[in-house]
Amino acid sequence: MTTVVSVSEETDSPYALSHLDALESEAVHIFREVAGEFERPVILFSGGKDSILMLHLALKAFAPAPVPFSLLHVDTGHNFPEVIEYRDRVVAEHGLRLHVASVQDYIDRGVLKERPDGTRNPLQTVPLTEKIQQERFDAVFGGGRRDEEKARAKERVFSLRDEFSQWDPRRQRPELWQLYNGRHAPGEHVRVFPLSNWTELDVWQYIARENIELPQIYYAHERPVFNRGGMWLTAGDWGGPKDGEAVETRLVRYRTVGDMSCTGAVDSDATTIEKVIAEIAASRLTERGATRADDKLSEAAMEDRKREGYF
Repeated sequence: MTTVVSVSEETDSPYALSHLDALESEAVHIFREVAGEFERPVILFSGGKDSILMLHLALKAFAPAPVPFSLLHVDTGHNFPEVIEYRDRVVAEHGLRLHVASVQDYIDRGVLKERPDGTRNPLQTVPLTEKIQQERFDAVFGGGRRDEEKARAKERVFSLRDEFSQWDPRRQRPELWQLYNGRHAPGEHVRVFPLSNWTELDVWQYIARENIELPQIYYAHERPVFNRGGMWLTAGDWGGPKDGEAVETRLVRYRTVGDMSCTGAVDSDATTIEKVIAEIAASRLTERGATRADDKLSEAAMEDRKREGYF
């Protein structure tokens, strides 16, 4: 007699991976694949939630051995103090090596110039690409996700960059059956995105499940902010507020963290991770679409920067 197994019975199998387990397994596989294929990989680590998640997954991928990669942060000089404190504490806690490419150094040397709007996020490309070349990194992990922004949705998991760190969408390679092609010529390198298939909600649900500590800036807190272009920006030495921009204290949190001059806060009372998850589940705007002024400079702002070498 033939037994017919229903779809529901198959998915209820005790051996089936949950959605988060499947995402974790894919990311761990990617980290191990890079460790086997490349000589000098590095993880971009800013102290933001996606880079924190990447580091957590890398620690899992190689435990109990140490992570075989160093970390790299492009420091704009306009970072949130809470995030920098978190970055340094985590690096010390895990005994990791941190490379820092400073935008301020390039400004002091006259290589880069301050922008009229005060934002330094678009100035990160040169320090990033030069540090990659100087240290001869051949694989660079980034926390980009396909749900963030339409240019990032075009990326494959392994994304080839030429000798000038430039991205050409036409050179994307097929990745059938999770087979990743890391071949590259001398001077080229590969950007690797282990969180490609994660959504913002996935990230937060996994953070909750794994009890991962984040900078408190991600949870609702009272903060002096001012309104510019419909966004609540943090007052600071970077150039805000200007005349006529009134500072007020509001209960806010940050969905994404970058340069203070272009990362907006959102009004929120989500003081716990459960409330954050509920808030994100109800949102109809992506985190970058809602809170990143640097993505609103033009219709193709992110893609233009990616072609130049940015993530």
